[in-house]
Amino acid sequence: MDITDRDFESAKEHFVLALDHISRECWADAEKELKTSLELMPNRVSTRTNLCATLVKLKKFREARELIEETLAIDPENPELNLNQGLLFSEDGRHEEALTSYDRSIALKPDYAEAWSNRGNALGDLGRHEEALASYERALELKPVYAEAWSNRGVALNALRRHEEALASYERAIELKPDYDEAWSNRGNALTDLRRHEEALVSYERSIELKPDIDHTLGELVHTQMKICDWTNLDERCQTLQSELLAGDRASNPFPILGLFDNPHLQRRCAELHAKKKFGFKGELGPIGKRSRKGKIRIGYFSADFHNHATMHLMAHLFECHDRRGFEIFGFSFGPNSDDAMRVRAQNRFDTFFDVSSLSDTGISSLAREHQIDIAVDLKGYTQDSRPAIFAHRAAPIQINYLGFPGTMGASAIDYLIADPVLIPAGLRSAYSEKIISLPNSYQVNDSQRAISDRVFTREELGLPRSGFVFCCFNNNWKIIPETFDMWIGIIHRVPNSVLWLYEDNPTAARNLRAGAEKLYIDPRRLVFAKHMPPAEHLARYRLADLFLDTFPYGAHTTASDALWAGLPVLTRTGESFASRVASSLLHAVGLPELVTHTT
Repeated sequence: MDITDRDFESAKEHFVLALDHISRECWADAEKELKTSLELMPNRVSTRTNLCATLVKLKKFREARELIEETLAIDPENPELNLNQGLLFSEDGRHEEALTSYDRSIALKPDYAEAWSNRGNALGDLGRHEEALASYERALELKPVYAEAWSNRGVALNALRRHEEALASYERAIELKPDYDEAWSNRGNALTDLRRHEEALVSYERSIELKPDIDHTLGELVHTQMKICDWTNLDERCQTLQSELLAGDRASNPFPILGLFDNPHLQRRCAELHAKKKFGFKGELGPIGKRSRKGKIRIGYFSADFHNHATMHLMAHLFECHDRRGFEIFGFSFGPNSDDAMRVRAQNRFDTFFDVSSLSDTGISSLAREHQIDIAVDLKGYTQDSRPAIFAHRAAPIQINYLGFPGTMGASAIDYLIADPVLIPAGLRSAYSEKIISLPNSYQVNDSQRAISDRVFTREELGLPRSGFVFCCFNNNWKIIPETFDMWIGIIHRVPNSVLWLYEDNPTAARNLRAGAEKLYIDPRRLVFAKHMPPAEHLARYRLADLFLDTFPYGAHTTASDALWAGLPVLTRTGESFASRVASSLLHAVGLPELVTHTT
């Protein structure tokens, strides 16, 4: 095709207009101008490169892939094209391939700050946060006023639990780019980790104001509200969350949804959207073969919680009860290396225990393959410090979701979920992507050696009145929704001199709950708040309560076990979701089904 001078000048004009739109992040307008320019000059690589980047910004990934493949055939050593190819690999969850593309881009252009920053993103997605941090530092050496690299640096620091440094990095990004929606969202995450929840809300709200459809932020905003029992605009925001998830938008991570909706199908939808983005099937390690049936079955338990944590309070005795004649058990710890008693106890009960906190997801999966693990049990799911991408690499031929996350993971890499007939009845199995292993009693293992302190508390020293019925709920504050709270207030209103004894996660939540009681014409002093205590003493103080009132839709799990273990009856409401049915499962298992209700 011959290009006339007039075509050349016109193509150039449209290209210049497109660059202006790109500088103002007007991506749809930029796409229009670039496509017009490309029609006039089809083989101009700079136009193709900018169009590729624009299509990525517009999430037109299929079109971008086709264009990048065509253009790389024209100019395979173009660093910008290799970077954009890496972005598409990252979008597909192919982080190793993305890393290769970024490395190729850097080899072609060593001072390419954007490639160094995106290389850090790929390393972070692979769980290699120290390396990611070094990559961001290099990007900032090359381009000190690079807001995106400052924000990305904060993500790495936050993952390394260096939250104050992360916060400073986000604030530098915002200083450079005040309308940077992602940096505002990330700032909210750091503030949440620092337990500065009210400040976090301001950050999340600013992020959504700048970009209403930003990934995950609405879910984090609502979850943070719930942590401090601030129910402002809760119904409206929950409706928006549901609508966006049903439309295919990643409006929330899977965990916050569990406490807001008694809808396992919506929870599956959210989990599938998350899994598709974060850890689609990864083929770097190749297909995994099955071992011969000779020898013991090897089970690997993967967790960040091999320390004084609720999961270990339930699981510790299980590791001791494995039949060593038929099974060999391995622990893979990617959490903190604490020296507390639970860590020592758990570590000593494994045949082999690995601290893999410094390894990448691929490295952990590779180590499991090297030791021929037959069954990999993920004890984290989508809870804090989880690393589900380990299982996308296939750590074992059989992979199981158990205990840590009360719902489906929505991921093809997870084969089974351990439950029981009360927890997941046959009619609800379609809400789970996994096949269900249904245990005969309750799915929830517990430690039969758990100690209850001999300490005898007085009501006065725990802030309780000398007489009167004590209703209690030591669930996390974020599990309390307005409907549940109204129901509780109605109960203590009808029982003279009774009090409601709650766990105090933070002072703001306590203030808001007391204010809520006062609005409902209940003396706020009838709400008593319990502070954190060591496990044995915590169990001992249950002796002063008369009845445990559960939350809904995310009910008591370990807290229900605690109460029953200490001899305190639990009254629960069962729904349809996994999170709402755990206490029901436990009550059926101990022969108290009459304490399970289906309505308020």
